[in-house]
Amino acid sequence: MSKPIVAIVGRPNVGKSTLFNQIGKRRVSIVDDMPGVTRDRIYMDAEWLNKTFTMIDTGGIEFDDSNQILRSMRYQAQLAIDEADVIVFVVDGRAGVTSADEEVGRMLRGAHKPVVLAVNKVDSLQLEANIYEFYNLGLGDPMGISASNALGLGDLLDAVVEAFPEKKWEEKDQDEISIAVIGRPNVGKSSIVNALIGEERVIVSDIAGTTRDAIDTHFVADGIKFMLIDTAGMRRKGKIDEAVERYSVMRSLRAVDRADVVLLVIDAFEGITEQDKKIAGYAHESGKGVVIVVNKWDIYPDKDDKSTLRFTEDLREELGFLQYAPVLYTSALTHQRIGRITELVKYVADQQSMRIQTSVLNELIRDAVSVNPPPSHRGKQLKIYFMTQADIQPPKFIIFVNDPELMHFSYLRFIENRLRESFGFEGTPLRLIVRGRKEDEDI
Repeated sequence: MSKPIVAIVGRPNVGKSTLFNQIGKRRVSIVDDMPGVTRDRIYMDAEWLNKTFTMIDTGGIEFDDSNQILRSMRYQAQLAIDEADVIVFVVDGRAGVTSADEEVGRMLRGAHKPVVLAVNKVDSLQLEANIYEFYNLGLGDPMGISASNALGLGDLLDAVVEAFPEKKWEEKDQDEISIAVIGRPNVGKSSIVNALIGEERVIVSDIAGTTRDAIDTHFVADGIKFMLIDTAGMRRKGKIDEAVERYSVMRSLRAVDRADVVLLVIDAFEGITEQDKKIAGYAHESGKGVVIVVNKWDIYPDKDDKSTLRFTEDLREELGFLQYAPVLYTSALTHQRIGRITELVKYVADQQSMRIQTSVLNELIRDAVSVNPPPSHRGKQLKIYFMTQADIQPPKFIIFVNDPELMHFSYLRFIENRLRESFGFEGTPLRLIVRGRKEDEDI
């Protein structure tokens, strides 16, 4: 199930980015008194009352059609509104209702989406009386807040999560493996999907960005059921000619959320780009299985064993956090190694669901400690008492120690490497959680 999406909209300079950063508890959007600083939509996950959702920060909505940038910003905001489940409409409590607020209000009433009206910059008793003026927008009860001082945010978020649509759970076939095909436009994702399913269910074109929406395709290979989610390509920032392609990024991230295994498709000629790293990073942080597919290998020059090894080493260096992901060199055009994709996906899905007995894990810890004793700090040495597996997809391990602060990240990496050497876990991230306990404390 995809996370609900909350779009923060309003005219320029009302405090949208400040609110976005306060809710997200970290500074992501650039905050400035100059109108128009936030031009593109920015996405971030947040949580309130144990409900996780994705926020979209948008540029200020202005209705000046003579300016191309302002038109683009308004279009971006409209796309965010279309994608959102709930809209937070931010207005300025000091300035009162403006004609621009009324224009935005008309736009939101036409969207037929739940709207939470946030009257910002209300940081004194004198300004609270200004709140009532905003009833004139016809968007329900206005809520006074001060984003810069974090006042009223709890009530605001209560209203936001209360407006979330009821979850419509789709009955997922537990035997079916969901695959999200992600990557920048024109790397051959749709061609790979067509090669896998053996028929033209997805339009293939040489024009970047042909696939706008995520398309689910169910198929069977070697008796295993799969669901392919073909996503719109994600382009590097500053290289996006059509605003609708920015809109498709969110759908691509939603596809990753729904997937069991992610196929990261890379163009053999372009290699790894910064955008590839961001896409891969999102899949990694989401705990998804990953297979790196290098496409167009049939026309890559000098593709001997040495060049393949060199290419793989470059991938490993550029995607340092994906050392665990298998790499497959393919050609969607000639179907070279396309059949191996489903084999690898099934293998990675199995690795993600692997469970290791606690007794076996603690035997591994004893061996690891004997080979490489735990670190010490200021005369106090780390003691590892116990390790157990808490979850799968991705595999999660809890390590009980005398003092979590003594666990250096390098030693945690050492333990992770021992786990991979002993049990594989190829294609899946591992989650290692360190908890403190006294030596004589019962588990």
